[in-house]
Amino acid sequence: MNLLPLIVVVAVAIGLYVISLYNWFQTALTRITASIQDIGNQLKRQASLIPNLENSVKGYLKHEKGIYEAITSARKAVDKAAGSKDMAKIEAASDAISNLVPKLQVLVESNPEMKGVEVVNKLMDELRDTADKLMYARRVVIDLTADFNIKIVTFPSNLVANAFGFKAQKGLATASEGAHLSVSDEEMSDPKVSL
Repeated sequence: MNLLPLIVVVAVAIGLYVISLYNWFQTALTRITASIQDIGNQLKRQASLIPNLENSVKGYLKHEKGIYEAITSARKAVDKAAGSKDMAKIEAASDAISNLVPKLQVLVESNPEMKGVEVVNKLMDELRDTADKLMYARRVVIDLTADFNIKIVTFPSNLVANAFGFKAQKGLATASEGAHLSVSDEEMSDPKVSL
């Protein structure tokens, strides 16, 4: 009985398994690195996008607020003048409304529908989308790191990992001591929007 072919088949199978695991470890390391870079990309997107959106919304709301303030002021002047029954006050209120109407007409013609709520909703959608993208990027790093670290410690893949010097990956750096665990102060803080 010749065992040589059986030994060759087993050796080839083991060799293919080792090559397969080695390639898996290298691929996983590359994907972990790319995922960490994606987190950085999402943080940069957040840092540049959110302040610009906030300023745009503030500008729009200031413009819209000015329209509503002018209308409210004119209405109050009319109510006050009508209540006083003073003809001079009534004429002054009438003049204020007469001066306001052309301005409102131009504003309404250029913007027939006040869109403050829509603009704020778009900002909120963008904030939610940005937070979701950042959370997803973090989740990918956590999952990839967990898969990699499981292979490092389980048999027989740990034999290949040790033979080629693969080490457990940290994933997201978190504090291991203290009153709370944190990723970092910057990563933990949400963008603040004040309109």
